[in-house]
Amino acid sequence: MSIVWYNRFYIYMSCTGVKTVNESKRLQKEAMDVLKQTSRTFYIPITLLQPTLKKTVASAYLCMRAIDEIEDHEQLELDTKQHLLYSTSELLTEGFDAASYLELVAPYAASLPEVTLRLGDWLDFCPDGIVEKVKESTSIMAQGMADWAKRNWYIETKEDLDDYTYYVAGLVGVMLSDIWNWYDNTKTDRDLAIAFGRGLQSVNILRNQKEDDERGVTFFPKGWSRDDMFTYANANLQLADEYMKDLNTKTIKVFCNIPLALAKRTIKALQEGREKISRDEVGEIVEKVKTTN
Repeated sequence: MSIVWYNRFYIYMSCTGVKTVNESKRLQKEAMDVLKQTSRTFYIPITLLQPTLKKTVASAYLCMRAIDEIEDHEQLELDTKQHLLYSTSELLTEGFDAASYLELVAPYAASLPEVTLRLGDWLDFCPDGIVEKVKESTSIMAQGMADWAKRNWYIETKEDLDDYTYYVAGLVGVMLSDIWNWYDNTKTDRDLAIAFGRGLQSVNILRNQKEDDERGVTFFPKGWSRDDMFTYANANLQLADEYMKDLNTKTIKVFCNIPLALAKRTIKALQEGREKISRDEVGEIVEKVKTTN
């Protein structure tokens, strides 16, 4: 399948479904380049995975990031977000047709990021044995994001917060657990996997509170203080620690421990009045995780 990049949009020129070795290598390099541009938290741990896991987790992350960029887009209208997310969810459920997806996003191609426009590439990049699970989790996430866009992200109760964080992050934990199971039969608790994602997302909510307030969105339940959200985040990160106990493969443990350790240090920094942790702190955490697992 050859692709021409023009005016920030891909036009499929042929659909043979056959990739040469060079095309596969090119796609892998481009996937890692896009990953580096879009994820400060996951790029480093993904690069430390063994080759098969590196390819799989990178493609899965990029698929979810593709739809996340639609939900977070600052220029798209709510109706447009719902349309794109519901339609993408349906396409993924039906097996996914790249040409149909490109037709769907074409009217918005000038403003959508590369990671979103290239969803078809990320699915092509994903190994055959796990790609259906990735489609399933990404479809459920897109459906949930669309539902929350329809509600204008109005979170009133803790149950609402649990529901929202399940769709935008807990499903990442579920998908990762599916990948671990596929890779080497690693079994993990689904609820703990969801808590792993929730913990990371709640730290993001704390870190981005001021920015969210400025755009008129809050992810804090009605009546919650910042301390309440810290309690919520810490409770989920403690469950994430329990999740880690099910992981025995070193490369998987290192991968999961890095974002978990970064989240814990970020909470500490936020409670100290800092906006984020420094680049030096990130490097220190990564090296410590690599040497202690």
